[in-house]
Amino acid sequence: MFKLQKGYEEYVTKTFRLPKEFVDQLEKLAYDNHLSLNQLVIQCLKYAIDDLDEKEM
Repeated sequence: MFKLQKGYEEYVTKTFRLPKEFVDQLEKLAYDNHLSLNQLVIQCLKYAIDDLDEKEM
């Protein structure tokens, strides 16, 4: 299950272009859970990577 968390020690700055619909949904989810958009995106990416089915790649 996806569980929201806070905090990491080291960061790297990158730029990504995302569809407006995704950003709107992510901003609402971040606001509703008292997280920064950055924290939420990190957690979404971590969840996706951790649950990646490498057999289908």
